[in-house]
Formats: sequence, structure tokens, C-alpha cells
Amino acid sequence: MTTIDTIPRITRGGAAERLATAAFDQLLALLDQLSVDEWDAPTDCPGWTVADMVGHLLGSAKSYASVREQVRQQMWGFRHRREFDGNPLDAINALQIEDHRTLAPAERVAALRAAAAPSVRGRMRIPAAFRRISGSVAAGGSTAAGMPSRDTLGHLVDVIITRDVWTHRVDIARATGRDLPLDPETDGAIVADVVAEWAGRHGQPFELTLTGPAGGAFAQGDEGERLELDAVEFCRVLSGRADGDGLLGVRVLF
Repeated sequence: MTTIDTIPRITRGGAAERLATAAFDQLLALLDQLSVDEWDAPTDCPGWTVADMVGHLLGSAKSYASVREQVRQQMWGFRHRREFDGNPLDAINALQIEDHRTLAPAERVAALRAAAAPSVRGRMRIPAAFRRISGSVAAGGSTAAGMPSRDTLGHLVDVIITRDVWTHRVDIARATGRDLPLDPETDGAIVADVVAEWAGRHGQPFELTLTGPAGGAFAQGDEGERLELDAVEFCRVLSGRADGDGLLGVRVLF
């Protein structure tokens, strides 16, 4: 049983760069398997096909590889947020999808492969002074109810963007019926960090058993609620993709 305070958290000085790179590698390995027809499959994100999801991921990768591109997307999102229930992130996501609308599947994969490494390097290069900046997380739009209302830039670039890539790989595998190989060194580390963040948000005692290659047994305090579910499903619940109540109704950012 792993206690929460012994979970290695994902940080720039720790595993952030390795996990960010591995998450892109896993995603690209999945995309390489897809047939042309599978790119039109609907995903768990309402209104998004696999192609849309990859367009979003490609736009996100480009934004962290280039300051100019980051500014362009942020300004567009700010100007158009009212069209998306006041949520500038939804506006940016829509721009990312539209920017890559005309790319064929092979072109999307090639562009994402080219952008992945520069994106990770760009995220890791952000200075400490900027990493400490805290900003609000937009509510409304597609944001799941109960998400944290603020986050730091450092946590965003070290952890949340990697979670986004990881979770969308899960979405794409589910949409296409493809196998989802899981590696304890990568997937397990990402899931464990989610567990630690979730435990810190609610602060209640619990015993949690997550099944599957990315899982483990975790505890906080004594005589807490006992929970058992699949590790990937646990993350889907906490991201708002599946229903959860009690402690499983506490969200974390994805």
C-alpha cells in the first residue's frame, strides 16, 4: 500500500520531461495504427472526432514550441470567448481544430511528430519566475463541474499538458476500439500523480485499489472509504468523462 506522501510528484526537476516525451510517443504509436476511416470516429469529447482531437493536440503542441504561436492562440481565444460560453480555452481548442481541418490523417501525424519534441523543450524552458504565476481556470463551456478554479503555469506545463495528451490517447483508443498498452513506468507514474493531486484536493482518508498495469494500492489516513476500480477509468471519472460520486466526485485538472 502506497501512502500519498510517498508518491513521486511530476516536476521539471523530476520526471516531467521524460513523461511528456513518452506520452507523445505512445500517442503517435497509436495514431500510426489507424485506418483512414477511423479518423472520423466520434470520441468521448462531445462533437470531436479523432481527427478533431488530433488537430487540437497538434495546435497545443505548436503553441508550446513557439511563443509567437502561443500569443496568437491566446489572443484569439480571448477575443472569441463569448462565442464559447465565456470560456477562452474552448475558443482556443476550436481554433486549433480549424487550423488543421484540411490536413489528411498522415499529414496530421507527421506534423504532430515534428512538433512533439520542440513542444516539450519549450515547456521545460519556461523560467521559474513565470512558472510560479497562478491563473484562473475558466468555468462554463466544456469544463467539467467541480474542476479546480486556479492553477500555476508550472503545474500546467509540467503535468496538465502531459495528462491532456495521455487522456486523449485513451479517448482515441476507446473511439476506435484499439488496444491501449499500458506501461507502469509511464502510465503508472501519470496515474499515481493524479491520485496524489486528488487526495490533496479532498483531504479525506481512503484506501484506493486501482487495477490494471497502470494501477496500484494507495492510502491516506485511517479507516477511510474503500474504493476499487480500473486505473484508466479512475482518471476518466476524475476528468469528468464518466460519472462518480462521493470522493470520486472530486475533480482534478486534465
